[in-house]
Amino acid sequence: MYLEYWGLKEKPFENTPDQRFLYPSENHQEGLRRLLYAVENQKGCAMLSGEYGCGKTVLIRAVISRLDLNRYEVALINYPFFDRLSFLQEVMRQFGRDPGDRSRVELFRDLSQFFFDNVSQGKQNLLIIDEAQIIEDPQVYEEIRLLLNIQLEDRFLVNVVLVGQPELREKIMLYPQLDQRIAVKWHLHRFVFEDTVGYVKHRLSVAGITREIFTEEALYLVHRIANGVPRRINNVADLCLLEAARREMKMVDGDVFKYVV
Repeated sequence: MYLEYWGLKEKPFENTPDQRFLYPSENHQEGLRRLLYAVENQKGCAMLSGEYGCGKTVLIRAVISRLDLNRYEVALINYPFFDRLSFLQEVMRQFGRDPGDRSRVELFRDLSQFFFDNVSQGKQNLLIIDEAQIIEDPQVYEEIRLLLNIQLEDRFLVNVVLVGQPELREKIMLYPQLDQRIAVKWHLHRFVFEDTVGYVKHRLSVAGITREIFTEEALYLVHRIANGVPRRINNVADLCLLEAARREMKMVDGDVFKYVV
């Protein structure tokens, strides 16, 4: 462990969705604003896309953390490996209800009533589907469209956020009836160098240290090796701290990369 050597309270580069470490890049902040706008204003459907490791899950956690959960009923599906019946069953489970052995029609009817009851009591229903690009059964996309058709005259009874890798955008375009219902779309890009610098310093600060640990050369190499992907930045920076501490270096500089790459 290198925490004592660098004077850190905790490890700064863990790949976990800890909200304290969310770095407010312009791209991420705009994504957060747009998703919150879609949810809070009941726009029906929103989509967040981004390359693997660019912070989609962290951003979704940030959205949830900013909602008043006394006013929202939230269901989160992480890996939608389902056919259309199993999908509806999982939606029921994630909303805290037992799907039993109901038919597809019965499940849909019960979900409609559940959504209506919540809205009548002043609560909004939010369904988040992460890793949505792995949906293989086209009928699942149809079920999502049908869920969005559950409406009153002035509002959707359930709002849906689709989250996935870039190919999700291409998949959705194959289903224009669903694509047209997506009111808000946002794509998370890789960091530019300035964002990588801010990201590393932000995470070190949250972990308990504000002095400079990485030289500018080291930060440039972290950015180049990780190609601006936050998850990769975490992996590279973590190894740098470990190796530099083992070698009792005062700062992480370009020389340490001889041993970590």
